[in-house]
Amino acid sequence: MDWGKQTILITGGTGSFGKKCTRILLEKYKPKRIIIFSRDELKQHEMREEFPKSNLTFFLGDIRDRDRLYRAFKADIDLVIHAAALKQVPACEYNPFEAIKTNVLGAANLIDAAIDCQIPKVIALSTDKAVSPVNLYGATKLCAEKLFVNGNSYAGGKQTRFSCVRYGNVLASRGSVVPVFLAQRKEGVITLTDPRMTRFWMTLDQAVEFVIRCVDLMRGGEVFIPRIPSMRLLDMANALAPECRIRTTGIRPGEKLHESLLSSDEARATILHDHMYVILPDHPSWGERSWVEGVPLPEGFSFNSDTNDWWLTREELFQLLGMNPG
Repeated sequence: MDWGKQTILITGGTGSFGKKCTRILLEKYKPKRIIIFSRDELKQHEMREEFPKSNLTFFLGDIRDRDRLYRAFKADIDLVIHAAALKQVPACEYNPFEAIKTNVLGAANLIDAAIDCQIPKVIALSTDKAVSPVNLYGATKLCAEKLFVNGNSYAGGKQTRFSCVRYGNVLASRGSVVPVFLAQRKEGVITLTDPRMTRFWMTLDQAVEFVIRCVDLMRGGEVFIPRIPSMRLLDMANALAPECRIRTTGIRPGEKLHESLLSSDEARATILHDHMYVILPDHPSWGERSWVEGVPLPEGFSFNSDTNDWWLTREELFQLLGMNPG
């Protein structure tokens, strides 16, 4: 993909991922233009000041607003990176209709607008919580994945193609436990819901680079999953605040003990390709999109945070965070 000729629109562009993606695209890939689509005027103002004299355009809008999406998509866009979502599990549980309006109906609006405006590529961000979901946030992201994969059927012979990227927790992002642990360290007590809990981890830079890599690889209908390490939250707490006392609070409603990025049922339609898992569409009615690359996974394979064969060490954690382990 010739990134220098691309006009890219990022939904939720003022969020943690959107800002980091914008910075990496501007500094490394130098696209023709980036459009930031989001609903918060203050965050857009702050981002405009953070990226002065750049080829950014800021577009106020909400993905729930179908007409506004159509207006934004009229700008000869080559790629949409869909990062807009309601993501906080407790907030989604308490406001279920709002989560569905944004994460599901907003996704449907985006798919319709992309097809009708003939945008070549759309890649949507998903989460490990979409695998065998136990909370509403995960359920809405699973539904969104299905919409994007099968949105290719609605595109038919038109040029628009949709794919998804599914990954785990992002270190030190908004809502991550890392800032919480660092703040609690000052008080001398770290709270854990369950000391056995494990999660997948990657940095924001790694997440952005993985999405960009998948844009080049996508043919339509894939769900891309990175091979990333796991770490117990207890080990992370002990690494970040070894002198602190641990207080267990109990698993919260809608929370899993361990996460999964790939279920054994999904693995039957998945290949391992260059340090990533690629779930291929079961019924590509929009045309043949064969992957001759990659290796099929063994029977019964699943990718879970507690049975992962790659675990973050204390030293690797501090290296990813850019912190001094001393």
